[in-house]
Amino acid sequence: MGKTYWLLSSTEENFQATRDLGFSVQGVDTRQRRKAVRMAEEDRMIFYISDRRAFAASTTLTSNHFEDHERIWKSHREAEDFPHRVKMRADVVVEEERWVDALQIGPRLEYVRKWPPEMWPLALVGTLHIIPQRDFMMVEEELKRANVAAKQIRRRGRGRRGGRGRRARDDGSDQQTVATQD
Repeated sequence: MGKTYWLLSSTEENFQATRDLGFSVQGVDTRQRRKAVRMAEEDRMIFYISDRRAFAASTTLTSNHFEDHERIWKSHREAEDFPHRVKMRADVVVEEERWVDALQIGPRLEYVRKWPPEMWPLALVGTLHIIPQRDFMMVEEELKRANVAAKQIRRRGRGRRGGRGRRARDDGSDQQTVATQD
């Protein structure tokens, strides 16, 4: 059987819990049991942050489905402990300020086409979704672009001295500050 491409819809709080674990494990609620038992090693997963309508990370599963009842994630249902789990490794993780705005790319996903364009976010209600490989690859490319943009911004920021400029020598006799512009 080939790889399955998953989209996990998570709250920001639960995403942070997964991030704090180094993206080593992810749990799915009991309502998603039938899908969760299909999760297998080498499948891929995209994280959609539902309360921010943003994509934040991609991972590769490193185990098949297993059950564990340790409380890690939070639910509005008291008894829910997200027992359907998989181990994974992070592939692309974007810093919060660079998360990919789902409102920009969500309507282009094949997976949401069954919904009217203005209502596409309804397609992502629920925790776990099997999405087309094409959708997965498009979102992951956007995550990679967000990381590249962040690195370029950091690199440009390092070239400045406190935002005032960098030192340059004119004839070697004295130094002056030359303003930098972006």
